[in-house]
Amino acid sequence: MGKPTGFLDYERVEATAVSPKERIKNFNEFHTPLSEDEQRKQSSRCMDCGVPFCQSGMTIKGMTSGCPLNNLIPEWNDLLYTGNWEQAYHRLHKTSNFPEFTSRVCPALCEKACTCGLNGKAVCTKENEMAIIEHAYAKGYAKANPPKVRTKKRIAVVGSGPAGLAVADQLNQRGHSVAVYERADRIGGLLRYGIPNMKLEKHIIDRKLDIMKEEGIEFVTNANVGENIKAKKLMADYDAVVLACGAANPRDINAPGRDANGIYFAVDFLTATTKSLLDSGLKDGRYISAKDKNVIVIGGGDTGNDCVGTCIRHGCKSVTQLEMMPKAPDERAENNPWPQWPLVCKTDYGQEEAIAVFGHDPRIYTTTVKEFKKDKKGNLTSVVTVKLESKTDEKTGRRMMVPVEGTEAELPCELVLIAAGFLGSQKYVTDAFGVELTERTNVKTAEDGFETSVPGVFTAGDMHTGQSLVVKAIRQGRDCARAVDYYLMGYTNL
Repeated sequence: MGKPTGFLDYERVEATAVSPKERIKNFNEFHTPLSEDEQRKQSSRCMDCGVPFCQSGMTIKGMTSGCPLNNLIPEWNDLLYTGNWEQAYHRLHKTSNFPEFTSRVCPALCEKACTCGLNGKAVCTKENEMAIIEHAYAKGYAKANPPKVRTKKRIAVVGSGPAGLAVADQLNQRGHSVAVYERADRIGGLLRYGIPNMKLEKHIIDRKLDIMKEEGIEFVTNANVGENIKAKKLMADYDAVVLACGAANPRDINAPGRDANGIYFAVDFLTATTKSLLDSGLKDGRYISAKDKNVIVIGGGDTGNDCVGTCIRHGCKSVTQLEMMPKAPDERAENNPWPQWPLVCKTDYGQEEAIAVFGHDPRIYTTTVKEFKKDKKGNLTSVVTVKLESKTDEKTGRRMMVPVEGTEAELPCELVLIAAGFLGSQKYVTDAFGVELTERTNVKTAEDGFETSVPGVFTAGDMHTGQSLVVKAIRQGRDCARAVDYYLMGYTNL
């Protein structure tokens, strides 16, 4: 521990964010990193506590507490404080394949379990992580390191999101030959098209992909396995196949008027914007525009917030975000003690921008859509909402959110974005490989396992667990790679 009193000597200082009204003028990342000197001070706040909950990644009451990757956080915080930047990078990279991604998009589960946060403000671990990886790129030691020996084993990875890339990276470093198949025109999956540019600029992905290519990984785009690429051929050509295609079925809203023009899934909206941005800087017009429209976003999660921020950048007339559940408390409840994940209200960047532009929080709680209204041409004109309340189902005993009669309200609306989550793997892929599914249409494996019902075919990430976090997908990828390696070699050192 470099500075035993660091947590007493220094207050938490975070990277400065560009003001909401300024940052909505573009789709760039909008935080200014701390100076190296200030970042070292922040790392000194790490207490090196005897039980580092920050790196535990344990499950408490169904929620993750601490880093799912078990990052060696106290170690690299200390190395950062003492100025050993390169060693800090190597300790970080030992457990994390893509700190350049997680330091931008992870909700910082480590910080929520930080001992400093018990009676004060947590260590800014997420920003320390970004400082370490960006310093490594700047100084040139985050570079390609191809394996010196090849095993002659060949693996196909289907899907290039965080889980697929982690699988590929681990197995390639082991010495196996890996090919990654992606149905889109660019590599990255969720990272590329599911996460807006202002949270993760795409040159950050490309920078890492260039290293992975140099290390020997083959990437194949426009390869829709199950359609233009046959599953049987992959199973015949490779010693193992890993399915990492994500939970790609968006949950729909069943209400009268659903067929109106102007209703889209959030994932399609975000994908179209990012693709147009990458292709032409939005000049080609090949995206779903929110300009001058009253927008309603159905869903109060991260994806819904991303839609709010994107719509504002388009120049929407108004934006409203509907959330089925009640507003969370502003502070921890007594039945939600540290180090549990804090069930508190969070105002994210998109909501901050909506407040700055329109003067109020865009969220309406305990509310859903009862009806979509349209004109004679089939175009969406308004949405009828209804309030919800929690009731117990007499047959099942489960708590459910049910409509409250007489609470209907009509809101003008020309664009609806459905951000209600995802329901599992896509059928044409699972059918092509003949793998068994769970009741929730996730790919079935043995408990805590990764091999499917088809020998030699494995699965990882959201396709395996259902919709989750990028950091958890990476952990899934690492664990799956270990299982594949054991299957191929009879032992594993991953």
